[in-house]
Amino acid sequence: QVQLIESGGGLAQAGGSLNLSCLVSGGTFSTYVMAWFRQVPEKDREFVAAIHGFGGRLTNEDTIQGRFAISRDNTKNTLYLQMNRLKPEDTAVYYCAANDKHRVTMEPSAYEYWGQGTQVTVSS
Repeated sequence: QVQLIESGGGLAQAGGSLNLSCLVSGGTFSTYVMAWFRQVPEKDREFVAAIHGFGGRLTNEDTIQGRFAISRDNTKNTLYLQMNRLKPEDTAVYYCAANDKHRVTMEPSAYEYWGQGTQVTVSS
């Protein structure tokens, strides 16, 4: 059974930084395409960034505008999202997700496994 557990969310001031982590257990982490999504109430889940097991990346530049960086450590079964120059509009629940189909995609439906989410709140 594959489990994803996010951590690192919390309260930050505008212009500040947070580093989210997602620890994956079960399965073979290095073979998963991993991604971050975020969601605010009454809106669809929004793609943030994805990374292939070999390091290839896909990012939603309209959203992150060069401020966020996705990375992974296959030796630690952990996915990261370094978030810099945070803005109040970055406030959301952030989810990590995994797919074992080698698809680096923005589509939430392509990801079979999801974490429970971690709240990020950015104050102005």
